[in-house]
Amino acid sequence: MITDFLRYIKTERRYSAHTIEAYTLDLKTFEQFLTLHYANCTLTEVNREMLRAFIIELKSQRLNNRSINRKLSSLRSFYNFLLKKQHIGHNPLSTIKTLKTAKNIPEFVPEALIESLTFEKIPETFEAIRDQLIFELLYQTGMRRAEICTLRDQDIDFSSLLIKVRGKRNKERLIPFTIGLGKLIKSYYKMRNSYLRSEMFDSTIVTNKGQKCYPGLIYRSIHQQLSSISTLSKTSPHVLRHTFATHLLNSGADLMAIKELLGHSSLEATQVYTHSTIEQLKKIHKQAHPKG
Repeated sequence: MITDFLRYIKTERRYSAHTIEAYTLDLKTFEQFLTLHYANCTLTEVNREMLRAFIIELKSQRLNNRSINRKLSSLRSFYNFLLKKQHIGHNPLSTIKTLKTAKNIPEFVPEALIESLTFEKIPETFEAIRDQLIFELLYQTGMRRAEICTLRDQDIDFSSLLIKVRGKRNKERLIPFTIGLGKLIKSYYKMRNSYLRSEMFDSTIVTNKGQKCYPGLIYRSIHQQLSSISTLSKTSPHVLRHTFATHLLNSGADLMAIKELLGHSSLEATQVYTHSTIEQLKKIHKQAHPKG
């Protein structure tokens, strides 16, 4: 049944390889728990008490609530699948509530530091212009790292100043870009094509050998650039996605518009950035007010 479910989320739901790997691990962990503590119980015979025992077991392993909730989410999806296929009469997780977790306020880069990474002129080497473009794409569009890796030249429409992005579960959205970013992209094209002596590539961002972009390349580039200007505890590409959203919100952008630009399926995921704004206001108030 687990194999059928994994095939379902891969072929029909089109989940990413990373998500499928996480689901596989979570389901195998639960299956091993059942084998160890309820030897004669099958996956279709699981009840609320067994699930509560599983949560206690995870707690004893010092897993935090966020990690436990992720495993419960995997199980909830699995049992919804079994319910849909009529292998069970009800989802045993229907009465299991998610555990309370502390809300993490996303870290972002202040605007002044962003400006310090702005190049006055186009870099003269392929790696330098590629790194600049990676940074600007993340900051100016809010794209995910995986989305930049799958970005193709034909997805960029210079006449309309729009980028077509394929997000999670292959959902497409359009993101506008500035004339300045358009000029940078064209300069990158010119240097890339000259450096690699080709005009045909599987992705817009490529390696030094012209091969398709991969997540590690994006991470190393952004980590190096952010580490040079910031003391943030996190210097991953996702920080620039947080920065994109926070700067838009601080400048008065509508939350629903930011939701669409980020490709969030629900407004709840976007509302986390309102906390960033509130914390920033508190910080400014404390620093600027005479009695702060």
